Amino acid sequence: MPRGVATPEPRQQLFAAVERVIAQDGPGRLTGRAVTRQAGVATGLLYAHFANFDDFLVGYAVDRTFQIAGEVAALAGRAGTGTVAGNLSDAVLAVPAGALLALTRLTAHRPELTAGVEAVLGTGNAGLRTIERASADYLAAELRLGRLPAGVDTEALGLAVAGVLHHVVLTCGTGPTAHVLIRRAVTALVGGFPAVAAP
Repeated sequence: MPRGVATPEPRQQLFAAVERVIAQDGPGRLTGRAVTRQAGVATGLLYAHFANFDDFLVGYAVDRTFQIAGEVAALAGRAGTGTVAGNLSDAVLAVPAGALLALTRLTAHRPELTAGVEAVLGTGNAGLRTIERASADYLAAELRLGRLPAGVDTEALGLAVAGVLHHVVLTCGTGPTAHVLIRRAVTALVGGFPAVAAP
């Protein structure tokens, strides 16, 4: 990039480049030079915003975890409306699958990132854990409204929903087939629950 030309939203430009590098070459090839080359910026830009490459990766993981959490944060507010399966499916399908896939692969390659994310966002707030907790909280709200059978293990179901998303994104990618499989699996988990509370 020519000198004197401002880079729009440089952090987001670099974070998007992380995902492209992981998609093309895998997390093992992720370096500061690979990221800045992919972003089309000077290597120094990364270090102008982050102390070192590890700090940059934590920043990426925090940003994407926060983004994922934002997509499911309002799920509990949908309790009592629509159908349980529809609400859960819509929420998890709103999660940016490309970001989730890159974050999952990166965290598997660098498990220490989880501690870095939790140091910023709090314990239990890394990656898919936010989806698990939001799903469980939503199901607990539906249980209180009588839209789930008494005794349903909402925490286990929340874990299952997160597990479905994790497995499908890792094995099928982020395309239409993955969306169909996720909706089918979530419906199989909770589709038999009533759409409205019993009088």
